Amino acid sequence: MSDLAQILDVSQANLWAGFVVFLRIGAMVSLLPAFGEQVIPIRVRLGIAMAFTMVVLPGVANQIIEFPGDMMAALPIVASEAVAGLFFGLLLRFFIFALQTAGAIAAQSTSLSQIFGGSAGADPQPAIGHVLTSAALALVALTGMHTEFAAYMMQTYLLVPIGFLIGAEVVADLGLKAVGHVFALGFTLAAPFVIASLVYNVTLGVINRAMPQLMVSFVGAPAITAGGLLLLLICAPVVLQIWMRAFASVIADPGGAF
Repeated sequence: MSDLAQILDVSQANLWAGFVVFLRIGAMVSLLPAFGEQVIPIRVRLGIAMAFTMVVLPGVANQIIEFPGDMMAALPIVASEAVAGLFFGLLLRFFIFALQTAGAIAAQSTSLSQIFGGSAGADPQPAIGHVLTSAALALVALTGMHTEFAAYMMQTYLLVPIGFLIGAEVVADLGLKAVGHVFALGFTLAAPFVIASLVYNVTLGVINRAMPQLMVSFVGAPAITAGGLLLLLICAPVVLQIWMRAFASVIADPGGAF
């Protein structure tokens, strides 16, 4: 019986350690690009979260606080870990928002904003944004980013240790920089489409002034549509390369990349 009691204590400690790590990792995986998408079944996402938990647990085992004795006393730890996971997961989810913003700006500039390509269950978005987002998620899955994700998760424990509620100054400073960086990145990725739209509209205005009798809208509408699709073909590889570089820099250094 004494041996069984020792085994019970060890198993309880291991279950508590896994539960504490799973709280942060599970919240983070729910917002993780590629692995936390809504199209992925919940059971698969749960399995992914458990797999990341098993990877991260040995690296942070020395930080885990002992079980307080009952769940009511453990509620502050549970809440702080869930909040930290959601915050650091949202920092990565922002990069998907950057692609969607770039796609919306590009589609509006090239008169393709009414063509929707959103998948079932997701918010509809212009086709350009859907193409860029799907390609970026495919790149994340194909380039072995899961190892970088695991390293990113371990780094979050250096910024916010277990049992500590993430500070308001961290949320304000890092969150504000992340939001500003994401909007700047989105506009940067859409800049070729904005410039092309400006040149197109100026040219169309000059032609209209020179030949008022010409119905420039009938000539210009197919031209801007074809030009937008051609520009997407040319710029998409460069846009995705810039996005992947910015995304990887944040994963490598979540505290200072922004």
